[in-house]
Amino acid sequence: MFQTFKEWFWLERFWLPPTIKWSDLEDHDGLVFVKPSHLYMTIPYAFGLLIIRHFFEKFIATPLAKSFGIKEEVRKKITPNTVLENFFKHSTRQPSQTDIYGLAKKCNLTERQVERWFRSRRNQERPCRMKKFQEACWRFAFYLMITVAGIVFLYDKPWVYDLWEVWNDYPRQPLLPSQYWYYILEMSFYWSLIFSLGSDVKRKDFLAHVIHHLAAISLMSFSWCANYIRSGTLVMIVHDVADIWLESAKMFSYAGWKQTCNTLFLIFSTIFFISRLIIFPFWILYCTLILPLHYLEPFFSYIFLNLQLMVLQVLHLYWCYFILKMLRRCLFMKHVSLTFWAGAQPRHGGRG
Repeated sequence: MFQTFKEWFWLERFWLPPTIKWSDLEDHDGLVFVKPSHLYMTIPYAFGLLIIRHFFEKFIATPLAKSFGIKEEVRKKITPNTVLENFFKHSTRQPSQTDIYGLAKKCNLTERQVERWFRSRRNQERPCRMKKFQEACWRFAFYLMITVAGIVFLYDKPWVYDLWEVWNDYPRQPLLPSQYWYYILEMSFYWSLIFSLGSDVKRKDFLAHVIHHLAAISLMSFSWCANYIRSGTLVMIVHDVADIWLESAKMFSYAGWKQTCNTLFLIFSTIFFISRLIIFPFWILYCTLILPLHYLEPFFSYIFLNLQLMVLQVLHLYWCYFILKMLRRCLFMKHVSLTFWAGAQPRHGGRG
């Protein structure tokens, strides 16, 4: 049964243009082509990134945080209480006055003592600034590294300057070492974010983060298997370039540098609008939706790719609404700080 599903899943008509066979993409004459099996390496590399992250946060992010005046928080230990702990975990963290009265009777405590216990217990769950700073610093460092790497990998590639080259001789386009490492590192990073969800700071949009990371991996995996590598690298660099500024704004927010945080957020917003609302629809989508029709007849993976990218563009508009809303509050209400965004992370929802 599994073999039957595997054969159906990898049918050439789902992935490749008509008349093209998988055999056409076999390595020959020193040329290497993409293979789905390459993606297996993203898992061990993800664990490698987690190890690097551990040492980065310990020896770089933590000293940097302390230089900004962020200190490790020592929280008061609470008295263990099985009844209150079970209520906290399985009922609610914010008990009503009636609940407090009943719990006080059951535990032989005063209502004031129960209130204090729940307040202290909630404080234990609240992530400290040091932890938030470490996570933002790690993401900032990775996005900076991958953006610089992307620019180095792409600056001399003809398809960056001439979009027709994206589809020239598709899909018989050999894989370059720079493309391999750009894709593999990016996907490994998203796997590492999924693996670290259990230990990272829990946010209100936890489920959205899980969906986003899985969608990003799914879209990058699909574009890899169908050999949309050239257009995929363009999508990646367009998205990465804004994320550096968001993470740096978060770092300064946690450090209490409000004005610097707001300035960096304004820079992030400007780059976000240019990259997601101008370059992406009028450059990337034009490249993936219109130009291939001059070379090929529409086929399944072409349609599927562009549907995903159009959904991504809708998400860009959705995030743009919230960014504009925050900017408006900042401009017209001087007491509002852009540090609201330190707890949010409008990312790309997937890559092409």
